[in-house]
Amino acid sequence: MMLNLFNPWVWIGVLFVILGAATAGYSKGENDELMRQQAEIAALNVKARQKEQALATAVNVQSIQLQKANQNAKLLQQKHNADIESGMLKLRIAVKASDCPVPTASDSELTSRSDTGSAEIQPETSRAILAIGDEADNTVRKLNACITLYNQAREMINERK
Repeated sequence: MMLNLFNPWVWIGVLFVILGAATAGYSKGENDELMRQQAEIAALNVKARQKEQALATAVNVQSIQLQKANQNAKLLQQKHNADIESGMLKLRIAVKASDCPVPTASDSELTSRSDTGSAEIQPETSRAILAIGDEADNTVRKLNACITLYNQAREMINERK
């Protein structure tokens, strides 16, 4: 039997060969693309883990620095409180002199230069005033640490290397 080009079985065979080749090529290309994407995802995951590690290290460093700064501030606050108790540190506030001062020989020189005097603040009030300042300093240190961490994280994340 001779193959005739007009035989439908020949055309069906050729069609199956072409469809089989196209399907195999498409399947191989799809599989190759999937493997390429998985390799790229793995590489990006490695970079992301490195950035996470660097960020964790930065957080730890900032935390240690903040703890040291807070300890130093606490020691300074304790020193100020001890100095207030011992009388070495006295806070004073400017006050206006009374309208009817009684001049003395030593005051005549002072009143001619200024019409204000000063009053010593009680130790309890001095400690309270310093505590307010210390709390504000503590808050500023915390916020500065947060800002530093934010800027470091932003630089690491936006890095395109």
